[in-house]
Amino acid sequence: MSATRSFEPKNPLVQWIDRQLPIFSLMHGTLVAYPTPRNLNYWWSFGSLAGFMLLVQIVTGIILAMHYTPHTSMAFASVEHIMRDVNYGWLLRYVHANGASFFFIVVYIHIFRGLYYGSYKAPRELLWMLGLIIFILMMATAFMGYVLPWGQMSFWGATVITNLFSAIPVVGGDIVTLLWGGFSVDNPTLNRFFSLHYLLPFVIAGVAVLHIWALHIPGSNNPLGIDVKGPQDQIDFHPYHTAKDLFMISLLMVFFMGFVFFAPNYLGHPDNYIPADPLVTPAHIVPEWYFLPFYAILRSVPDKLLGVIAMFAAILVLFALPWLDKHKVRSGTFRPIFKQFYVLLMIDVVVLTIVGGKPAEGTWVLVGRIATIYYFAHFLIILPILSRIEKARPLPESISQAVLTKHA
Repeated sequence: MSATRSFEPKNPLVQWIDRQLPIFSLMHGTLVAYPTPRNLNYWWSFGSLAGFMLLVQIVTGIILAMHYTPHTSMAFASVEHIMRDVNYGWLLRYVHANGASFFFIVVYIHIFRGLYYGSYKAPRELLWMLGLIIFILMMATAFMGYVLPWGQMSFWGATVITNLFSAIPVVGGDIVTLLWGGFSVDNPTLNRFFSLHYLLPFVIAGVAVLHIWALHIPGSNNPLGIDVKGPQDQIDFHPYHTAKDLFMISLLMVFFMGFVFFAPNYLGHPDNYIPADPLVTPAHIVPEWYFLPFYAILRSVPDKLLGVIAMFAAILVLFALPWLDKHKVRSGTFRPIFKQFYVLLMIDVVVLTIVGGKPAEGTWVLVGRIATIYYFAHFLIILPILSRIEKARPLPESISQAVLTKHA
């Protein structure tokens, strides 16, 4: 079926509204009749899963904010109040805390899918960049949210991470003072972080709308990485892909609720159940698991300023990816050498995650430095070279031909 259905409402009220404010036509074109390549697989459902997890975080966050007190003397107690006294407060808090981890899991898979299938290449460069902006906003939101319970790891994590900005020449000290709202991490810091943590999810939602808008201009990429040749290569988003998305949401909820009900603290840190104490430093300060690769890159560089630059460069290099990888073939399916290096990149990121959670001593320092070097080498050296020398396998003539040949 080709995506040619027009919106013709039968309800008089819907017709009247849509003539003056065509919101129903917009929703129909976006969620129902949006033409999508007919060969999209389940990896393309992770964008919808990310939107679903964002909705979960916003809803639970709004309710939790009704009971939370952003004051250093009451924040920890207010979280315990939510857990013990608020009806189903424990469930809301565990859904919100574990929801952050699952949000990052879904987004990391979404990013790596884009890396493999070349979704960052023309004509989707801006779409890719908007996705990275969402990722950066997610990291800022998650970091500020981790500070709010005001446990030991919250306080010392905020102290360590905000102090990184002091490495910036000339203005570093002023930036840290601005973040703190004073001369140490204290009540003004907590108020700033609470305010921004509440605001940023709505900014993420706004950028997500732009992300979807940018997606609908060139259309979705596909596993073959070839352009749509005509209506025979497309199907309507609904019901074909909504069925896939609903199945993936159901599957996600099985694992998500498994953590919420049976291992709610597995992805957290036990030190955060100790009230913040500025006079007692934890033995090993670590951020949440989804920050560990970048934390490992930060620690792998001996110089503080260069470490901060390397940490931010690890994300910023992804913005340049459309121009670093100039190979004409998008999909890694037809690039055998690229596919091998892609697997190495995934292994490298896993190694960085492990190293980030270990003390910066002994062999772990060397392993972190090697993994950091390979991470940047993959994007700055390997991909540009492969763009020039790699010979890809022949591409199919069209999506429909590939689909029909596969099922013949």
